[in-house]
Amino acid sequence: MERVLSVSLGVVIAREKIDHPWQEYAWRPVSVFLGAPEIGEWRELRRDATAVHYHAATLTLELHPKETIGYVANLDAGEPLVYVVLREGGDSGKPIDVAVVTASPYDAEVYGYDGSEIVGTVAMPAPLIELLEAFVAEHHVEEPFVKRQRQRHHRAEEHKFGQEPIDVLRQRKGQGGSGNE
Repeated sequence: MERVLSVSLGVVIAREKIDHPWQEYAWRPVSVFLGAPEIGEWRELRRDATAVHYHAATLTLELHPKETIGYVANLDAGEPLVYVVLREGGDSGKPIDVAVVTASPYDAEVYGYDGSEIVGTVAMPAPLIELLEAFVAEHHVEEPFVKRQRQRHHRAEEHKFGQEPIDVLRQRKGQGGSGNE
């Protein structure tokens, strides 16, 4: 039986003023928090001279037993992270959408390939770290490394046309090696 654990996370993103000739603002994830309420519209949390922080979405972080190798890599890397994927120009009418949250670096890696999505990291809250560690302890099965063995190749034929000296060929055929016959 596969038990998927779901955790509701609030995602805070920032719109920061940047010094760039073609772009006025940049978007980046700032933090995540547990126990977030469902929201319809973004909630402004903080504003200063260069940035505005919004509670932009409440998403579900799903932990799957078959993906524990990624969670182990995240926990072993030092400070565990939550990976947040942002998409520009989504269907919501907002300038950016929060698409995915994941605890697996291998999952997050897939989203950054084509360049249309922003993959950012935020520090994982301490209660989520404890939950992830307990999930890994319960479901992770260490797979031993098995070195691949080379397979034997087919043996070449004993003799191929043009591959053996003529005197060896004559001896093999029983014609002798003198050439005076």
